Amino acid sequence: MPSVEPIDLHHCSSPRVIASYLVETAEGPALFDCGPTSTIGALEAGLRERGLELADVEHLLLSHIHLDHAGAAGVLVRRNPKLQVHVSEVGAPHLIDPSRLERSARRLYGEHFDPLWGELAPVPEANVHVVGDDVLGLHCFPTVGHAYHHVSYLHEDGTLYAGDAAGVRIVPSAYVIPPTPPPDIDVDAWHETIAEIRRHRPQRLALIHFGVVDDVDRHLDDLARQLDTWAERVLAGASEQEFVDAATRDLEAAGVSDRDDYDHAIPFSSSYLGLARWAEKRRAA
Repeated sequence: MPSVEPIDLHHCSSPRVIASYLVETAEGPALFDCGPTSTIGALEAGLRERGLELADVEHLLLSHIHLDHAGAAGVLVRRNPKLQVHVSEVGAPHLIDPSRLERSARRLYGEHFDPLWGELAPVPEANVHVVGDDVLGLHCFPTVGHAYHHVSYLHEDGTLYAGDAAGVRIVPSAYVIPPTPPPDIDVDAWHETIAEIRRHRPQRLALIHFGVVDDVDRHLDDLARQLDTWAERVLAGASEQEFVDAATRDLEAAGVSDRDDYDHAIPFSSSYLGLARWAEKRRAA
C-alpha cells in the first residue's frame, strides 16, 4: 500500500477532526485541501515532519470551498505566492472574492467565526485554476451531493482524495456518516456520486474527516445506508433534537467511543439543518 497519511490539523486543539494530505505529483508537491487559517500552524508542522516547508509546496488541490477544507487558501498563497490553487469552476469566484462566503459564515457562526476559522483572505486570480478531467496527472471528476461544486481526485496509485464525498469516518473506527450541512445537500445526487466512485474502483479513500481506509465497498455501502436513514428520519418529520438523539443512539449502538470527534467533524445539528433544507426543496418540487 502506498504511504498515504493524513496531516492532522488539530482543529481547536482536537486531534482526528480535520486533515490535509501531501500528494506527490509530476509537477511537484501538492496539498489536498488545506483546512482553515486557524490550523496553519499545525499544517506547517506536519509538512516539516515530512521534510518540507510551505514554500516547497507547488499546488493546492481543493475538493470544495467550505471553510474546513479551503479556508486557509488565501493566506497560504500570501505566504507562498507561487502556490497554484485548483478548484471547480463554481468554487473559483468565491476564492478570488470570498466576501459573500464570509458574510454568510459570520452570520452562522457569530463570535465563534474567528477562533474556528481565522482569516478568510482572497486568492489572486492568477493563482486560481479551474479543474478539468486531468489535474497534475490525477483524474478529477465531479462528486456532488454534499456540495454542488465538489470534486475528487484519483491518483494513479489508486488513492481517491475524496473530500467529503465519501463521508466522515474517524479512523480507526469503522462507522461512517454523511456530512449533510446546509446549503447544498442533494441526497439523490449523492447516491449518483457513490455509484460514480465505485465505477472508478479506487483502492483506498483519503478522508478529510478523518484518515485513510481501504475497505472501499463496505465503506460506501455504509455511507449510502446511513444517508438514506438520516434522510428518511427528516422526511418523516423528526425535529432537530429527535434527529440528534437518534444519531447519537446510532453511534452508541455501533460501539463508537469517539462520539465527540464525529460531532466535532460535522455537528449532528448542522447535518439536520442541511437535510431539512433538502427535504423542504423536495416537498416544494
